[in-house]
This record gives sequence, structure tokens and C-alpha cells, in this order.
Amino acid sequence: MRLLEHEAKALLRANMIPIPEGVIITKHDTRSSIHLPTVLKSQVPVGGRGKLGGVVVVKSKEELESAIDTLFSLDIKNYTPNVLLAEEKISILREHYVSLLIDRDSASIRLIAYKDGGVEVENNISSHDFLNIAIDESTLDSDAKQLASYLEYDIKLVRPLLVHLYATFTRNDATLLEINPLIYTTEGTLICGDCKMELDDAARFRHPEWNFEDKPSDTNFVSLDPDGSIATIANGAGLAMATVDAVAARKMKPANFLDIGGGANTASILIAFKRIMEFKRIDAIVINIFAGITRCDEVARAIIEAKKQIDSLPPLFIRLAGTNFEEAVALLAAENITTMASLDECLAAAKEVTHA
Repeated sequence: MRLLEHEAKALLRANMIPIPEGVIITKHDTRSSIHLPTVLKSQVPVGGRGKLGGVVVVKSKEELESAIDTLFSLDIKNYTPNVLLAEEKISILREHYVSLLIDRDSASIRLIAYKDGGVEVENNISSHDFLNIAIDESTLDSDAKQLASYLEYDIKLVRPLLVHLYATFTRNDATLLEINPLIYTTEGTLICGDCKMELDDAARFRHPEWNFEDKPSDTNFVSLDPDGSIATIANGAGLAMATVDAVAARKMKPANFLDIGGGANTASILIAFKRIMEFKRIDAIVINIFAGITRCDEVARAIIEAKKQIDSLPPLFIRLAGTNFEEAVALLAAENITTMASLDECLAAAKEVTHA
């Protein structure tokens, strides 16, 4: 479950982590509570907002209304915001990148930091000049020393921040907590300028207080390769794994594992399509459904809706079988969307259009 920036920052504030002063703006709010200059931020659950016009600095009242209207109507990776965040403009000396994330291979939490944060940090992802260490409660002191040394700050400045970030991460069953940028201000303080946070859907039973815009999903979506060329949609963990393995066996790169689960509906499947569109290099989407509780006609309706709502949707290679199969084929045919008889046929066709 991906939090909006203002939702993630509320959790930071609750754990005594410094964030910029800010207010939430809805479409019907008055603007009197906004102090200028301000940084207006579109609240959508995707990265790259700054590059796509979703973050603007407003200096005057004359600019404010126009900027707010523009951001509310701005589509960013198939999302438009329900709210905006208006924050104080911070005086910046340096910007860094700091994150905590779950490393599933080692069943550990990793602390990753890079000296130069901000919008271009992804260009440095292959650099060896970053900090990447395992972290847990027993090693917080030594981890804080390493982070302070790496960022070249006094330990007294860094340790409280790291302790509180770790507490926020673990208390909220997070899988990712990313601060970019972590700002070192002209006043000599560290402030979390932006925050991306993802929570474990499976932990929702422990958190009756969760009430975020993004609701816990009934789909099982796992990112496998951000540079993958083939996205997959299937139902049932076994079939989903078999589909991913079949893609790899054909010497193609699976980008994700996705089990839409039993009883999936048009809305939940459409969300899965939108998540797939966040991958940058998808050449094709392979859909492999053996319907039982999940009905083929529901999957068909979601496919049709995705074609209507999502620009530049990659080619779809669809195999359906089971409950309401005939109805699904008829629905798709009416929209000039073809289905295939087998997964092998889908993969062979997908191979023809893939670039990697």
C-alpha cells in the first residue's frame, strides 16, 4: 500500500521527525491558510512529480489560484490528485538521499544513503559511492555513526533522525521508507523534504487506524525487475509463478509477479494495470487467467476499461479459460481485442514485439 506524501509525512511527524510546515488543500478549500512563498505539490502515489510539473514554487497571490487549478487537473502517470500539499519553502544547503527497505533475499532491513539527493538521484543508482548496510535495533548506534561519517555530519545530528526513521519503519510495518531529499538547511538542521512510504498490506490486521487514500489491496503484486520488458497478470499464486517462469524460459525479462486473487473485480484489476504502467520498459502484457471465483467477464471488462483509460497501453496477449469464458471472449471481440488459445501462443506473440 503506497502512501501519499502528506500521509507519509504525518507518520514522520508522529515519530518526532522534522518535516516542512504545510497544509492540505482540497478543491473547495479557501486559500487563506497558505503562506507565501510556498511549494505546491500534487499528491499522487508515483515518483517523478517534479519533472512532470507536479511540484511548483508559488511566490505571489496572483500565481496561487492558477497554480492550484493546474495541479488539480494535471495527469501524472495516469493519476490526478484529490488533494494538494502546500509547504514552506526551505533554505537548502545540501540534499541527500536516505531510505530504509526490506531486502527479501536476506530477510533484513537495509539502510541506503547517497550524498547527492534530489530529482536526479536515480541517475546515480549504479554508482558504488553509496552507503548500503543492514540495520536493526541492536546496531542503530554503529549504523548512525556510519551514516554520519558518510554524510559528513556530527553524530548528534544524525543519530536521533535515524532512530526515529527506524521506529517509523518498524512500527508501521513498512516495506519502504524513502527520504529524497533529506535537506540540510542553512540553520544547520536536517529536514525530510519529501517522503515515499509503502506499507505491507498483509499487516493491516494490526493497524485498525489505517485510513489512507490507497486501500490495502487484494492483489499480490511484486516488482521483479524495473527494466523488465514483459508484465504479467494471472490469478492464483501457482499460476502467477508459472507464468513468470514461462516468460523467463522464453529468454524474456518478467517485470513483475501479479496474482489478482479470487473474486477480483474490474476496479482492482484496473489498479493492477496502472501499477504495471509505472515500469519504464514494458513491451507487452501477458494475461493468463484460469477463472473460478474470479470470472473471465470481469477480467474482460477490466481489460476494456484499461484500453480506454490508459494511453500507450502496451500490446496485450490474453489467454482466458473457465467461468464465463464465452461471455468474456464476446465482450473483447466487440472491442476488437483478441484472445489466444494457450499461454505458449501468448508468449510466442509477445516475443515478436519485445525489444529485450
